[in-house]
Amino acid sequence: MADTQQTAEDSFRYRIRREASGALTWLRVAWREKRWFRWLSIALLAFLVAWFVVWTALTRNLPDAKTLLDYEPPLPSMVRGIDGEIVHSYARERRVQLQFKDLPTQLINAYTSAEDKTFWTHGGIDLGGFVSAVIDYTSKLGTGERAVGGSTITQQVAKNILVGNEYSVTRKLKEMILARRIEGVLSKREIITLYLNEIPLGRRSFGVQAAARAYFDKDVGDLTLPQMAYLAILPKAPETYSRSQHFDAALERRNFVLDQMAENGHITKAQAAEAKAAPLGIVSQRPQARSADAGYFLEEVRRELISRYGENADDGPDSVYAGGLWVRTSLDTEMQTAAQNALRAGLMRYHGNRGWAGPVATIDPAKGDLTKQLASSYLSINYQNWRIGVVTQRSGNSARIGFADGEEAPLTNLPDKIKVGDVTAASPSGDGWRVRSLPEVSGGFLAEDPNNGRILAMQGGFDPRLDSFNRATQADRQPGSTIKPFVYATGLDSGMTPATMVPDTTYCYYQGANLGEKCFRNFGGRGGGEHTMRWGLEQSRNLMTVHIAMDAGMPNVVKTFDRVGIGKYDPYPAFALGAGDTTVEKMVAAYSALFNHGLQHPPTLIDYVQDRDGKVIWRADERDCTGCNMDDWDGRPMPRFVQRGKQVLDPRTAYQVVHMMEGVVQRGTAVVLRDLNLPLAGKTGTTTGPTNVWFVGGSPDIVAGVYMGFDKPRNMGGYAQGGTLAAPIFKQFVKETRDKWDGRPFLAPEGVRMVRIDRASGRRVLDGWPTDDPRAAVIWEAFKPDTEPARKSRRNEIDEMRELVLAQLRRREAAAAAGSGNTDREPSDFVEEQGGLY
Repeated sequence: MADTQQTAEDSFRYRIRREASGALTWLRVAWREKRWFRWLSIALLAFLVAWFVVWTALTRNLPDAKTLLDYEPPLPSMVRGIDGEIVHSYARERRVQLQFKDLPTQLINAYTSAEDKTFWTHGGIDLGGFVSAVIDYTSKLGTGERAVGGSTITQQVAKNILVGNEYSVTRKLKEMILARRIEGVLSKREIITLYLNEIPLGRRSFGVQAAARAYFDKDVGDLTLPQMAYLAILPKAPETYSRSQHFDAALERRNFVLDQMAENGHITKAQAAEAKAAPLGIVSQRPQARSADAGYFLEEVRRELISRYGENADDGPDSVYAGGLWVRTSLDTEMQTAAQNALRAGLMRYHGNRGWAGPVATIDPAKGDLTKQLASSYLSINYQNWRIGVVTQRSGNSARIGFADGEEAPLTNLPDKIKVGDVTAASPSGDGWRVRSLPEVSGGFLAEDPNNGRILAMQGGFDPRLDSFNRATQADRQPGSTIKPFVYATGLDSGMTPATMVPDTTYCYYQGANLGEKCFRNFGGRGGGEHTMRWGLEQSRNLMTVHIAMDAGMPNVVKTFDRVGIGKYDPYPAFALGAGDTTVEKMVAAYSALFNHGLQHPPTLIDYVQDRDGKVIWRADERDCTGCNMDDWDGRPMPRFVQRGKQVLDPRTAYQVVHMMEGVVQRGTAVVLRDLNLPLAGKTGTTTGPTNVWFVGGSPDIVAGVYMGFDKPRNMGGYAQGGTLAAPIFKQFVKETRDKWDGRPFLAPEGVRMVRIDRASGRRVLDGWPTDDPRAAVIWEAFKPDTEPARKSRRNEIDEMRELVLAQLRRREAAAAAGSGNTDREPSDFVEEQGGLY
């Protein structure tokens, strides 16, 4: 048996060798004797070599189709306010990512009918479409016309995501290779989902959801059949079919798609006929709405995000304009609107009837169409019914104004200096527009929660569309008297009390041979005598402040400024009166420490950031609560968070200062706020010139600061004061957000003693009680233990009266012995003369 098997194998090998030898012999003979065979062989070899070279060239740098498994399309970052509502998005393109289950079936059918009717059956390439594309390409060679693509939906996915939109045969071949690979990696559902999320559809929209919003102001689930068919025509020519001058062509193409849907069995002919009778129904382009006009706040958020995650996709997976971040901020839209209204009203009040302050900007007529230049500048305004326009014509007392949308109209109320190319604000007036004057003065406003440092509202000027410079965070200004509470805090830490008597007299000191003697005086030149520290703060007395600063030591004062974050200054007395530069944000943060018993939280705009999948990748509150998420109680005490923030002031000192600042509102320089009938504390400020006016203050839960001044500091007029210009801005803010102010009083921390004193003298009072009258002589004052005015005991008072009565009796006896004087008076008469003591 084994021999038979061996013989069969040998026979098989022999036949192979014989046939191979015969084939080789035939090839050698054919090569020598047959010319056509030689040419055919050479051609075949050349073709194989060429194919290898081309294939290597095409596939060498092709991206891996498997990357689509983890592909994350660029998505805008969404911003939420303090209530969780979306208030803004950082987007250069409209993009919304949907899942397959979110895509309406008829919308998918519309796209496959318009773009790739064999999508569900082919393997990535439609051979019929490919042949047609080759024929069309060949026929148009040299004409400059672009040939029909003939691409399947899979090929378009490869083009849009992996290889780009270059018009070339090479790109087409790469596209086809990738399409075959994609079909081997992704399911048909995954491919169509990628396609409908990524396809560019005009109006800066990518994907069907963004396009549905851009063209019909609807979500995809609410689209009608003709609207779905319209979206399906856009991949061919989005910028053509979306413009009014091409609506007839768009209508014709949409109706073709409806016919194709009927032919493919997706809809009936009756449904197609009904849909074809419908108009396009495209809405006008409009900017994406947001619930609050918070440009300054949102720009600060954007800068912070870019510094942390980068701007574009190349900067990382969580970039601002591609990472699809979800950003929770502390923006309170109600407070933001109130802050904007209040600051604008204050600026307009100061501007008054000063007239036109000059152009917002100037456009050069020599550089082309003025309205187009204005449109590219992005200057605009959101105030009443005003618009920003450019003067396009001027002849004597007549002129015309043009707007960014190309509209032109007559312009009236012309200032003498206005000229062609000047950009100005204007409001409707009859059949035209009237020049409006924007205030030249500006300012900044910021509100913060002192309990956690969350910034609630921020307004950095009149309108961010006119000027992006944020005066709430970027403008360095002298704070003036708003810095005084921290001088007083240093005095309290050095042993003084609110009842300490301080001289209100001129203070001079020698600065050296070069500078000579420096003398300080009060605002308005008034002064004299001694007064309580409280009175000095309430009335903002410069001389008393300098005396306190020098007694406490200027090095200690500037250390306090540094500790609360106002700034780093040299120990010169002028800084005790607010001569150093700082910002509204820093001053509000410093006051927040005062209002929060000396505990300061760093100001924050962002609460936390989530990536596109909802994972929190950053949060402002980094505290860990060990055990908070345990499944079962372990019987131990409840887990608690550790305290946040930094203790920058003695809690008792902080409360003493706030308690004195309540007097600033009740009877001091901010008395304009008293009729709000809320527990408020604060301080006004007016700098030398005056060049800036300030107010910073608030309640235990909201602290706000505002300043007003010219960007290039100059005199605002002798009447300008913090109490008359800045405090009313704060007052309007409170009125417009009254529901946010719960009336919670300032509470004293542990270790503070409330003692009745005489408000003027600072002496302790035993027989009187404070009242609601802000001018009452007797008030409650806050003292640290053992610093309150000495209390005399009743026994001491009786002993003093007994000595007084005895002295009077002795004088009476002496007078009687001398034969003169009245001897009828009773000892009780002497008691009455001394004020009723007994």
